Amino acid sequence: MLTLSPDIATPLVSQIVDGLRGLIAGQVLKPGSKLPSIRAFAVTHNVSVFTVVEAYDRLVAQGWLVSRAHSGFFVKRREEGGSIGVPAREAETPRFDASWYLKQIFENRNLPLKPGCGWLPHDWLFGDAVRRSMRQLSSDGSEMDGYGLPYGHMALRMIIAESLAEHQISADAGQVLLTHGSSQGLDLVARCLLKPGDTVLVDDPGYPNLLFMLRVWGVDVVGVPRTGTGYDLAALESILTTRKPKAFFTQPRLQSPTCSVASVAQLHRLLQLAEMHDFVLVENDIYADMDATSRTTLASLDQLRRVVYVGSYSKTISPNLRVGYLLARPDLSAQFVQLKMIAGLTSSDIAERITFGAITDGRWRKHLKSLRDRLGEAHRQVSRRLLGLGFEIFHEPEAGMYLWARHPDIADSAVLSQSATQEGIMLGPGQLFLVEPRPTGWLRFNVAFCADERLWRFLDQRILVGQSAEHA
Repeated sequence: MLTLSPDIATPLVSQIVDGLRGLIAGQVLKPGSKLPSIRAFAVTHNVSVFTVVEAYDRLVAQGWLVSRAHSGFFVKRREEGGSIGVPAREAETPRFDASWYLKQIFENRNLPLKPGCGWLPHDWLFGDAVRRSMRQLSSDGSEMDGYGLPYGHMALRMIIAESLAEHQISADAGQVLLTHGSSQGLDLVARCLLKPGDTVLVDDPGYPNLLFMLRVWGVDVVGVPRTGTGYDLAALESILTTRKPKAFFTQPRLQSPTCSVASVAQLHRLLQLAEMHDFVLVENDIYADMDATSRTTLASLDQLRRVVYVGSYSKTISPNLRVGYLLARPDLSAQFVQLKMIAGLTSSDIAERITFGAITDGRWRKHLKSLRDRLGEAHRQVSRRLLGLGFEIFHEPEAGMYLWARHPDIADSAVLSQSATQEGIMLGPGQLFLVEPRPTGWLRFNVAFCADERLWRFLDQRILVGQSAEHA
């Protein structure tokens, strides 16, 4: 029922925790069922008793198991504390809106199949380097107390500035502000530049977390349509005849959810329009390290005069590190760091030191090449399977994490996604990503999580059911 692999990088405790959570979420282990005793589990899986104790304790703390004196460990029933992580009514009928994305997508991350998620499998990440960096930190006498610097760990900022210089973005370490992931970076920009009632442009479809955050700030969010080749510039120019935006938050490269890429000509025109209509361009380039092609960026064309550049290591090293960065002209950087300190003092110096160790590891470039190759192959495989089922694919970049696709017999991907959760499958329904949510057949597929045949059987069955209903 549960297979452990002592030869892979993931600790056995984590394998047990993740495996049992998946079995519980997928209803393989039913509420109220008893788990093997600690000793029996250890013997069956050839692991130490201490390993099993730690795994079971974690599952109790996380609300998946309940411990009963003299009886053992049991899968927690709903009446013993509600469904795991969310109220029962939400677990029964997911709402597939921005708040669902922000909350339930993480609480349901342990569904056995996750083709709709926004992260990479653990064995695709740079876990070995993270562990080496952590060991180095613990052995070299590095200070672990106190706060970090307001702008973040200096050595990491210098490396970032040097790396971006290779891509024609000229900035010194003093312009690099480290953040708690790219999400904090986007939030700092919004709080600095916007006030309630301002008009803000975003990609449509776009990033749900950003859309939700901007609405919380009370701004007027206007979508700029994406095409398979980047931006619908005619639509953008039409918008600019009647609206005066303060900023445009955008992902020119490997955009989520479409994975489309804007051309250099489009970037030049976008900068011209920003100058003509006096708005800031916030370039979210968090998938840059997944791109084998060297591409021109808005920041390299503009040299941070009107562009704020956002990057992150969460996608390629580890999402748990939550290390991102902002680049901007010096006056804006000074405002951003002040807001960062007001909201949460400094970011984590320890996480930043670990990240520095990972990207200065001799295997870093090899890791990136391997990751790009794996993503490229996954894109080819998943595209083939989707096309074979009759899906239309928005864009096929063979890079990045996502494919945006729809099927003519799927009218509302939220309905499909709701039924998928009952099968232990997390899908990415398209309405999550729309500026004006509405029923849509579009789905976002994370190609790194689409190898399991259970996903394809589920999709094939649902499409056949839809076709049968249509012909009935």
